[in-house]
Amino acid sequence: MSTTTVIGVRGEERDDLTTDESRQIRRRSSALLRSLIAPMRGRLALAIAAVVVSTAAQVAGPAIIAFGIDSGLPALLQQDWMPVALAGVAYLLSGVLGAGLIAWFTVLAARISQSILFDLRRRVFLHTQRLSLEFHESYTSGRIISRQTSDLDAIRELLDSGINALVQGLLYMAFTAVALVLLDAWSGLVLLVALVPLAVLTRWFQVRSQRLFRRTRVTSARLIVHFVETMTGIRAVKAFRKEARNEVEFGELVDDYRESNARVIRLFGVYDPGLVLIGNVAVATVLVFGGLRVLDGGIEVGVLLAAVLYTRRFFDPMEDMAMFYNSYQSAAAALEKISGVLEERPGVADPEHPVDLWTSRGEVRFSGVEFSYTPDRPIIPRLDLDIPAGQTIALVGSTGAGKSTLAKLLSRFYDPTEGSVTLDGVDLRDLHPKDLRRAIVMVTQEAYLFSGTVADNIAIGRPDATPEEIEAAARAVGADAFIRGLPDGYDTDVNKRGGRVSAGQRQLISFARAFLADPAVLILDEATASLDIPSERAVQDALQTLLADRTAVIIAHRLSTVAIADRVLVMDRGRIVEDGTPAELIAGEGRFAHLHASWRESLV
Repeated sequence: MSTTTVIGVRGEERDDLTTDESRQIRRRSSALLRSLIAPMRGRLALAIAAVVVSTAAQVAGPAIIAFGIDSGLPALLQQDWMPVALAGVAYLLSGVLGAGLIAWFTVLAARISQSILFDLRRRVFLHTQRLSLEFHESYTSGRIISRQTSDLDAIRELLDSGINALVQGLLYMAFTAVALVLLDAWSGLVLLVALVPLAVLTRWFQVRSQRLFRRTRVTSARLIVHFVETMTGIRAVKAFRKEARNEVEFGELVDDYRESNARVIRLFGVYDPGLVLIGNVAVATVLVFGGLRVLDGGIEVGVLLAAVLYTRRFFDPMEDMAMFYNSYQSAAAALEKISGVLEERPGVADPEHPVDLWTSRGEVRFSGVEFSYTPDRPIIPRLDLDIPAGQTIALVGSTGAGKSTLAKLLSRFYDPTEGSVTLDGVDLRDLHPKDLRRAIVMVTQEAYLFSGTVADNIAIGRPDATPEEIEAAARAVGADAFIRGLPDGYDTDVNKRGGRVSAGQRQLISFARAFLADPAVLILDEATASLDIPSERAVQDALQTLLADRTAVIIAHRLSTVAIADRVLVMDRGRIVEDGTPAELIAGEGRFAHLHASWRESLV
């Protein structure tokens, strides 16, 4: 794993990043932002042109007033209304032009921000879906949800209002400064001197706020993660009476979040009054110095009024820009986290030149396979195994023996550290993903049902299946009877996590799903563990139907399920220590014989 990826996964929840790590993350975030903005270049150019012209029209106001006072009033005393009329019309036109273009700019900016958000939200969803099982086993669901909710909301808030305030504020300040210098160079010099303490104060705020806002985002993400995981595991929380501990832990997270925000507020408590003080001192200086020059005849009264207005207006956007910096820091921290997720690369990458396998016999071979989740702890030291097409294999062994790992390698949720796993002679790493997922299907202990109807859940592997095919698959595995007993039969909405059906019924639906998918290789990873004894006996015939004419790998602790296998492999510490038919191993003196004897005794 690259350094960038490590920072992407682990660095995002830290607030003690080194300078190099922070710089690397900022580069990564900037690259992501550029890729999001690139398709919007045309609309951005229009928006920039609109805001530039509108800002120039707004800034022209005090200069027009100065002209009206200094030229229009003397002319008016001479009964010449033209200069005053021109000043009034010009002021009105500049106001109308500025307002109209600002309205257009606001609409353009909203469309651009929504397009960027749509693109980013889509990227996060599609990318996290493509990432390997390794990522999802280490990156909690709460953190993923935080990326799609609070982090994207922070970016949305910045794009919807913050960017507008920044662009308009910067342009307004720049145009105002230029207009002030052109109108009265000495007043421009006063403003230039005021920029020194303004720059010092802003830099002081920037340095401290960057760390504080990152801390705020970290504490916010931890709150969301804790909440999501508590609600997701609410049954375990109630079963083990974890409410009191959760209350303490959540309270500590809330305190951390409150303290982080309190520090930010204290920072603004210094920055905002500092801005006001610098602005007021600058205005007072221009007024006093300009007033003395008016008395000396150095400038006209209108010019002084315009200079005071420009100086005052120069500092007006600063407070809005300070609030923008709040949004900016939150959005920047959010973008860092999102870019970290998007920087992740699948541990199981799609082949560059995939091999098509339109039909599969189901012949599986493990050749010199070694695997470890971490370099210093091998799970499978070395494995050579041939599974002929159509054979049903039962994997037996104690917890941690490597059974599920072998199943994950066969499903290509992970790739071997050494060696290869082949299907019909084709390395799984070279097989086209669509052919791999069509040929090999795993049914796990957790039969997950998605929101939708029972029929929709059965047809996940074959969305184009007809209602008749769906019902036939359910009948084949013994699920049809209970499905028809549901309120709306096959059209019953199972709700989140299958709330309307029991654990055993969910497992039967998953069997129907696998039967309808019709894979060449079927893996049952403790798939009957959710069934009670009567249900398991009832489903044995369904399993015989499900496993017929296909290669099957069954991982089960219940030896009654193992009895339907053609061949039993006993695993221990990633090695196969026994291999034979159920009858051969029962008649022997090995581990399986002892397991079988213990099971028989438990039934007495």
